[in-house]
Amino acid sequence: MAMDETRKLLQRRASEYLFNHSRGVEKCACRLAQVYGVDKAKASLAGLLHDYGKIYPEKVLRQIALEQSLGDELIFREPKLLHAPVGAWLLRHELGIGDEDVLAAIRVHTTGAAGIPLLAKIVYLADYIEPGRVYPGVDELRRIAFKNLNQALLNALERTIKHVLEKKKVLHPDSIAFRNSLLLS
Repeated sequence: MAMDETRKLLQRRASEYLFNHSRGVEKCACRLAQVYGVDKAKASLAGLLHDYGKIYPEKVLRQIALEQSLGDELIFREPKLLHAPVGAWLLRHELGIGDEDVLAAIRVHTTGAAGIPLLAKIVYLADYIEPGRVYPGVDELRRIAFKNLNQALLNALERTIKHVLEKKKVLHPDSIAFRNSLLLS
C-alpha cells in the first residue's frame, strides 16, 4: 500500500487528534532518520502507524493480545502499553505490512527495550517530541534530539519513568532495561 493510501486509511479510521499526532510523529521520525542515517521511508511508515492499535477499543486489544499471546502480564495491567504490540500484529495481519524493522519499532514504542535498533529509537523519541507535544522542557529535548540521540532518549525515558512512579503505576522492566542500555552505551 502506498504511503498516500496509508495516510488516507489512517485519517478515515482514527480520531482527528490521533491522526494529527501520528502525522507529527511521522514528520519528526523522518527528520531524525535523515540526521542519523536511517531509511526515511521506514521511519515515515513506522512513525505514521505507531499508534495504529489505538483505533481499536481496549476490549478488542485485550482479546487479540490474549488470543495471540502478545505482551506480558504487565502490559495487560497497563492498558496504555497494550496498543503497541497488538498494533504491530494488526498491521501485519490487516494491512500486510511485513517489514520487521517497522513492526519492531511499533511494537516497542511505548516501553523501549535494551538493544533496540536505531529505527525503534527514532520512533520512540519522535513520539515523545513531535510538534504537538507541549510540556516543560520539550523544546530543549527537541534540540538535544538532533545532536545526541541517546542523550535525548535517556532524558525522555527518565521523564517517563518519573511520571509512572509519581502515578504509582507499574514500571515495565523493558523500560528499565532500555534506560540501563543507554547508560552503558
